[in-house]
Amino acid sequence: MQTADRRPRIGIIGYGFIGQTLVERIQAAGSGLDLAFVYNRSPDKLKHIDPALIATELGAVNEFEADLIVETAHPGITAEYGVSFMTGSNYMPLSTTALVDDNLRLELIKTGEANGTRLYLAAGALVGGSALMMRREQWREIKITFRKNPGNIDFSDSKNTAGSTPEPSIIFEGPVREIAMKFPRNVNTMVTCALLSTGLDECHGVLISDPTLDCAIAEVEAWAHDGGYIRTEKRQPAVGVSGTEMLDSVWQSLVRAVDRETEAFSLV
Repeated sequence: MQTADRRPRIGIIGYGFIGQTLVERIQAAGSGLDLAFVYNRSPDKLKHIDPALIATELGAVNEFEADLIVETAHPGITAEYGVSFMTGSNYMPLSTTALVDDNLRLELIKTGEANGTRLYLAAGALVGGSALMMRREQWREIKITFRKNPGNIDFSDSKNTAGSTPEPSIIFEGPVREIAMKFPRNVNTMVTCALLSTGLDECHGVLISDPTLDCAIAEVEAWAHDGGYIRTEKRQPAVGVSGTEMLDSVWQSLVRAVDRETEAFSLV
């Protein structure tokens, strides 16, 4: 684990757009970080990475002694290997829809408690997460709404066909737990919001397909038992299923996770 006399070591799982960018930033001069390892399902994409830094078996990545492992690939990684990772490293899964599985999430938390490791959540498109977490017990109701052009919504895990309609339409409204199972690539931030506040069954998620939009909009509304109210709205150009700010948001979450003074969101 990280000590005061060495730079934090970061392991990256997945070498798509986000994974590549994180590796580049970690290895950039002045980052204050070291790359512990990189894993990618297709190793041919890692030809320019130092062979000593390429992990070939996820079950053995603790041998690289990373202080933080960041998953940028698929929720299945957490389901299969997350507990193993947390026996020796802090862990930040970007595919937070994996944490909808209560048994898995509790096992990860217990593993962290037993081994002195942390399970971190990246902020993603969430604005005001610190305020939600700070008053977690005080919220009566939380609602998070995503409005996106249908071209920026992945319908592959859902039978919904609203993406083909010419008018704005609600394609899901209900508990975040349910939307995470129907649209797992689209709602990682909703899951983070729910876990930081009222929970997966109580937090209300709304996904709206709007072909008139040229940006992605994330809105959060929170009502407290004492009458308090918070509303935030974030608008960003979209690339794929995410806003263009995603890379910077993930990077800042990573930095905060290894900074002893400004720690990131964590479940344990």
